[in-house]
Amino acid sequence: MANRKITFFYALLIAIASLAVGMVVASRFGMSAPSAAQTAAPPMNSAPLTGPLTATTFRDIAKAVSPAVVNIRTESRQRAQDLTDFFGGGGGDLFERFFGQPQPRQQPQTPREQIVQAAGTGFIIDKAGFILTNNHVVEGATRIRVALYGEDDGQEYDARVVGRDPLTDSALIELTEKPDHTLPEVKFGDSGQVFPGDWVVAIGNPFGLSHTVTVGVISAIERSFPVAESRYAQVLQTDAAINPGNSGGPLLNLRGEVVGINTAIISEGRPGNVGVGFAMPINVVRELLPQLRVGKITRGRIGVGIGPVPTDAVDEFGLKDRNGAVVLNIAPGGAAAKAGIEPGDVIIAYNGKAIRNRDELVAMVTATKPGTTVPVRLVRDRQERNVNVTVEELDLEAETTSQRAANGGGGGEPQETTTGFGITLGNITPELAQRLRLNRNTTGALVMGVEPGSPAARAGLAEGDVIVRVGRESVSNATEASRELGRVPSGGTAFLRVLRNGQETFVSVAKE
Repeated sequence: MANRKITFFYALLIAIASLAVGMVVASRFGMSAPSAAQTAAPPMNSAPLTGPLTATTFRDIAKAVSPAVVNIRTESRQRAQDLTDFFGGGGGDLFERFFGQPQPRQQPQTPREQIVQAAGTGFIIDKAGFILTNNHVVEGATRIRVALYGEDDGQEYDARVVGRDPLTDSALIELTEKPDHTLPEVKFGDSGQVFPGDWVVAIGNPFGLSHTVTVGVISAIERSFPVAESRYAQVLQTDAAINPGNSGGPLLNLRGEVVGINTAIISEGRPGNVGVGFAMPINVVRELLPQLRVGKITRGRIGVGIGPVPTDAVDEFGLKDRNGAVVLNIAPGGAAAKAGIEPGDVIIAYNGKAIRNRDELVAMVTATKPGTTVPVRLVRDRQERNVNVTVEELDLEAETTSQRAANGGGGGEPQETTTGFGITLGNITPELAQRLRLNRNTTGALVMGVEPGSPAARAGLAEGDVIVRVGRESVSNATEASRELGRVPSGGTAFLRVLRNGQETFVSVAKE
């Protein structure tokens, strides 16, 4: 009996020890499940803004919120322009990169191993030391230092990246060193309640001048903003002064609640503010916070490239209006391809909800949990039809790499010149097929030249594209393509299937 008691005692002791060791191991490797408090999105205030604007309104906001705004300094052994490419001192900003505005003079190549310092802004969202900022502020950083409000002795605290999201240019960082006092935290407003003309306040670290307060209004909402190859976000536009170093700072409503994260500016080739700044709506980032806290953002993808419905092609598509998104290309083997979606289809509803435009469809798809099967309603050949699509998980890096693949170039003697489109077509020779890395069995009309400013140029056709279908007719050479294009009446629209980078792409071209 005594032996049984001893055996039971040791077994219980081993079980307790094993449980303790398991908990330690799980915590070391991040395997333990986060608590509900850790993963829940913070509350937001959706009540309408009321009350008068007084002489002290902006002063009160600055006094209340500045303690929760932090200055961020990063060190990196990456490229010297990792941060200044977007919002740092002296480099081109995000819009210069995407919209071809004047570039700054060429700077000398920075040694690869040189430590690069940059600055940005953030704001505390949790007393535990969690801070929101821009992804481009901390991307590639080997060290992150945070300075708190009111500590003028140069005190800085180390921080680490918890989670990043390039598509919203947001990042969550955590203080790994904590001050000996309770941290303040911001309150969240509702960016869905923000409209043009509303007063807003920006607080940030422009040009290293910490905790600078600027005031303006919301100039526009739902501005289409490039965040990755062929991907756009809907952002807030403001004339509140935003300058290099404001990246990641809060945009506040008149209650002092965060309604946006200051992200980028249009600078017209100059390093400072010209009254056109952009902020990511806080609702978008707030919804991602549970995923940012666990360090991984999961989004849906169906494998289509999409564009707006052309104004002059509504009738040709058989649509009642311009609502919807035109399928331009299909990823081989992807969800859309498996569901039978084709280039030239117009998606008008997703998961039972009508689609107004391209960006709305993208938002719906990315918000869908991978593995979910959803109904998609589309128009093809003027007929509505339904398909079911099983959503895949988005791999942004792989998608970006694929879309950046260079287009091949044409060559050889022209065979056919079209009228009203501005393109010159040729036949595919074995030499051209090899040069363009086409399958040896590929047939179609090779685009040999595109006239600048022509309808074809405006539609995005380029040398090296292979037209394989015009309207409903497949074409195997330049003569057949030219014949079908000639049947399109002046003022009409040609619907083309184009082979580009190994994928079929839909292109609509208006005929002059």
